[in-house]
Amino acid sequence: MSAECLLSAGIDIGGTKIALGLVSRDGTILRRQSFATSREFGDAIAKMESAVRELLRAQSVDVSALAGIGIGCAGPVNPRTGVVNNPYTLPGWDGGNLIGSLQGRLGLPVYLENDADAALLGESLAGAACGFDPVVMLTFGTGIGGAAMNRGEVFRGAGGEHPEIGHLPVLPVGPPCYCGRAGCFESIASGAGIEKAGAAYGFQSAREVFTLAAAGDSNAKAIIDQALEATAAAAWALLHSFLPERFILGGGIIDDHFQLFADAVRRSIDAATMVPRNQITVARAVLGNDAGLVGAASLAFRDAH
Repeated sequence: MSAECLLSAGIDIGGTKIALGLVSRDGTILRRQSFATSREFGDAIAKMESAVRELLRAQSVDVSALAGIGIGCAGPVNPRTGVVNNPYTLPGWDGGNLIGSLQGRLGLPVYLENDADAALLGESLAGAACGFDPVVMLTFGTGIGGAAMNRGEVFRGAGGEHPEIGHLPVLPVGPPCYCGRAGCFESIASGAGIEKAGAAYGFQSAREVFTLAAAGDSNAKAIIDQALEATAAAAWALLHSFLPERFILGGGIIDDHFQLFADAVRRSIDAATMVPRNQITVARAVLGNDAGLVGAASLAFRDAH
């Protein structure tokens, strides 16, 4: 099969689910599969290998049709070494090497990114980031992920690792965060943070907090207002740090509440006096839950000839 026809396998690893897909160069997902995330690293690796082989059989192609395997994984992870260091959402995986383990089983190049970076790469290939650079993306789900891109490359920190935007301090006296600090963006504006705040009033879920806030419940409204203020504070910091052409918002919470959070980001942009605010847009992620899978798969095409 010619290089132009090569496929890639994308893997999107979250705390509760692993999604896989065979992806073409233009970002089209041809086959897909998903299963629950195993708490045992070796078992998860075996299931990923099996799933990739099943997808190839279903597509009637063999391993040689793949440019490689791209992985987007909930971090912290090290994209250079392949090592997972995330006891928070992937307990039991600490020290596991995703690159080495899958490369050894499938005999293919394996590439790794933080899941937020992978999602932004997906949106850059076939979504809301197309034609915009630099870009900042925020994903609101159980936690909060964030990624930045400049000149077509994701921003990396020391050791090539991913900055944890969800742990920007936005409220000095806010709730304690598992990272060891208090008042982090994620601890206030994520699904888990909203749910935890709502539990103090007997609310059962983040979804219920949003519903009751819209219906006028004062306690629920205060929780959502605080989440939006946290978002505005984080956006202010990111705006003045990265000066993106576009903020992209994605994740399960954004699927239902994009306008609330977009308005919070826009308020910070409109209040800024030191940047060209009229040149900055706010957009909803286009690819939804597929962004990470598509972005991960795109990693393998970069080295394919």
